Amino acid sequence: MKSKEELIDDLLTLAFAEDVGDGDHTTLSTIPAEETGRQQLIVKEEGILAGVEIAKKVFEKFDPSLKMTVMIGDGAHVRPGDIAFVVEGPVRSLLQTERIMLNIMQRMSGIATMTARYQNELKGLKTKVLDTRKTTPGMRLLEKEAVKIGGGENHRIGLFDMILIKDNHVDFAGGIPQAVKAAKDYCKANGKNLKIELEVRNSDEIDQALEAGVDRIMLDNFTPERTREAVKQINGRCEIESSGGITLETLRQYGECGVDFISVGALTHSVKGLDMSFKAC
Repeated sequence: MKSKEELIDDLLTLAFAEDVGDGDHTTLSTIPAEETGRQQLIVKEEGILAGVEIAKKVFEKFDPSLKMTVMIGDGAHVRPGDIAFVVEGPVRSLLQTERIMLNIMQRMSGIATMTARYQNELKGLKTKVLDTRKTTPGMRLLEKEAVKIGGGENHRIGLFDMILIKDNHVDFAGGIPQAVKAAKDYCKANGKNLKIELEVRNSDEIDQALEAGVDRIMLDNFTPERTREAVKQINGRCEIESSGGITLETLRQYGECGVDFISVGALTHSVKGLDMSFKAC
């Protein structure tokens, strides 16, 4: 299995391949090879900055001679007019890395900003906002990193780092007890130390989940009223996650029920990028 660093490097390789191809012919034809200059990242919208560390990797990978000076780091609250960093070096390299860097920075900052907004709604509660696997193919590690920068937590990176038994798994396995036992047996046989989470739809399934000994119960599409009842029923015997159709407007109602986590797909699948530009200075 590839490391996080290797996966990010693969992503940047693909990004350069699809954008630069065999060369930025506009830049190559208009800018002399020896020309040097400076560009600065200008924030144009209030939010949470994310992607600065990845931007460093973009510049280093394309042209190690590019020098980046950071003024504002990941996780900072930024406003229009703020200068996050300055990069200097060959103009050709600055122009060819601009769009890839901006695409990453704008999306990650948009996700971090959205996450901070959701987590702020839960201020004073123990509940944490979780992301989901509803991410852009190839961008998952960066998008989940942006969630963390924004103050949220990662649910699971993929299918490999946690067991999440959903309704289809239960149905095919023959029931909740059978599915959970099979998961535990699998982990033991393969030397895997993975948390087991089970999606439930009613109070009877909650009882079965508790009897089977899962680490976390996911309350799928429960109303706030049903969630409050479920929290009492579980009574601290395992972690509790609420999921399904929860919006910024209803988020706190679920948090006040006493759940540990609320997963929100909108953090990554419906986010608007934070506006910024990369201009000569």
